[in-house]
Amino acid sequence: MLVYEATKEEFMNSVLMGSITDEIYDIYKEKIGKSNQSQINSWTNSMEFMFKVLSDNEIPNDSGVAIEFTIPTTSKRIDFTLTGQNEFGKDSAIIIELKQWSEADKVEGKDGIVITYFGRGLRETAHPSYQAWSYASLIENFNETVEEDSIGLYPCAYLHNYDFDEFNDPLKDKIYEGYIEKAPLYGKRDVFKLRNFIKKYVKYGDKTNILYRIDNGRIRPSKKLQDTLVGMLEGNDYFVMIDEQKVAYELAVEMARKSYIDEKKRVLIVEGGPGTGKSVVAVNLLVNLLNDELNTLYVTKNTAPREVFYEKLKGINYNQNYIKNLFKGSGSFTKSDENQFDVLIVDEAHRLNKKSGLFGNLGENQVKEIINAAKTSIFFIDKHQRVTLKDYGNIRVIEKFANEACAEIEHIKLISQFRCNGSDGYLSWLNHVLEIEETANYDGFNFDYDFRIVNSPDELKELIFEKNKINNSARLLAGYCWNWIKEGKSNTNIHDIEIGDFSMSWNLNNTSTWAIDENSVNEIGCIHTSQGLEFDYVGVILGHDIRYEYGQIVTDFNERARTDQSLKGIKKLYRENPNEALRLADEIIKNTYRTLMTRGMKGCYIYCEDINLENYFKERINQLYKNKVENNSKFTLIN
Repeated sequence: MLVYEATKEEFMNSVLMGSITDEIYDIYKEKIGKSNQSQINSWTNSMEFMFKVLSDNEIPNDSGVAIEFTIPTTSKRIDFTLTGQNEFGKDSAIIIELKQWSEADKVEGKDGIVITYFGRGLRETAHPSYQAWSYASLIENFNETVEEDSIGLYPCAYLHNYDFDEFNDPLKDKIYEGYIEKAPLYGKRDVFKLRNFIKKYVKYGDKTNILYRIDNGRIRPSKKLQDTLVGMLEGNDYFVMIDEQKVAYELAVEMARKSYIDEKKRVLIVEGGPGTGKSVVAVNLLVNLLNDELNTLYVTKNTAPREVFYEKLKGINYNQNYIKNLFKGSGSFTKSDENQFDVLIVDEAHRLNKKSGLFGNLGENQVKEIINAAKTSIFFIDKHQRVTLKDYGNIRVIEKFANEACAEIEHIKLISQFRCNGSDGYLSWLNHVLEIEETANYDGFNFDYDFRIVNSPDELKELIFEKNKINNSARLLAGYCWNWIKEGKSNTNIHDIEIGDFSMSWNLNNTSTWAIDENSVNEIGCIHTSQGLEFDYVGVILGHDIRYEYGQIVTDFNERARTDQSLKGIKKLYRENPNEALRLADEIIKNTYRTLMTRGMKGCYIYCEDINLENYFKERINQLYKNKVENNSKFTLIN
């Protein structure tokens, strides 16, 4: 989508007359919505500088100018684009990232990241050259017109208020050399250099409506991107499908292809518990539907699964970060056109919110918006993984909005376990023990699953540290019963969780891949960094929000941390409707521990703060032992 489009001559006249900011804002308000004063000021400032850059007779007056061009499938906008033809008559588009910065510093240890002052404080952000290059890469890899017509894209960054240190500037540090080579960096003294860069690629005007063709080009993954993704998936054992996974996959592919042909809406609901392979099917669908040239995205509310699956998919030596654009948050479709996408694959659909945005005030309904935005919507869901009050996704809601959209609905269940050493029995036993639901397998499980109850958090830590030495796939997890210390959110040496002499830090907030980070075993993970993911072994601390009293499991939302957002609003609801508040809190707290205790594929070790709960688990394990003496499970009679 283009906010402002003109020729160079029209743009220059608008700047001279002082109307350029008003022209941009009027169209912006109509197409996108109101803008803040900071954005308006940046237009006024930056367009004056671009006027100076383009004040060169060798840059043709009939070259095209676009301002705030929205990159397809994203909410990102390119500040300034200039189009024309080079000396050989080849179509060219110059992408210019404009910055108001006057100072910045490098950030060691993070790829393409710098720190500068904006938004009323010092913040980490992408290096301008990385940003410009990544925007060009997105267009190159998702716009059919750019690929088929061989339109050249040439990114650069212009920091018109920034005076570069010629010999030792942090933004030109060697750690950014690769990105600066792909997208040159220009400062306040570099007007002539930027002009020469432009003239290298735009010698003649835009004779072929390049901007219009790019803006209206079909959105689909490029052949290069398709081949790259397929190559990364092949031979990756993590994503191999078996049994019901393959059946669900083939049904989803069939529905997607039908919808592409007849343009009728279809909705597939894939239901399955922990470890049934929902995410494996989802990633396979993403890669292979893209390879079918269907415009497909992978959607989750949680950042952690998106980042971890992206890391697993891209491979160790693959640095094409634009693949991240295939992984979206669930609030990305509030303004999507109907059937804008061929397929949206929604993993962890039980985590969908009713509305989007930080304050829950954007859009109408995430389920409705997703179904509206795609010809085929595929929802992977587990009814027992609702872990916050905001979690809204359920089968009934999906069916409701699918019917309203006149969509064809299909259901399928994934049953076989690929977690907990294949033990459906363990999951059924856990559901029964936590009093989530009565199950036929309440008396035990028959597989070789390593379940243990330990007597101290130190013993739990020691077990997990030992297991983690094997292949970095053991983690400590805990319920939300300890406050996050603000000063320690990026410091593993500041300990939030204290139990007697034991203390450790919550997972740090400066990583979205905690589950696979090399040193994250030194921290304790929360539900949001582990849900949707799996480990070989987990050690789970059950806090005082879950206890055993008077012969039953009880939950207590008053024992949750003040910093916990998953039960935000529960005390207000309790004052208004205590029975409903207690019901919801009980469901969420139990679901949280069920989710944590099913992250381990080979084993789960638990420590209970409540001694009665510890004894209750021991009794259930001892009963299991007495009933199943012949069982090979790795537990023994516990005293």
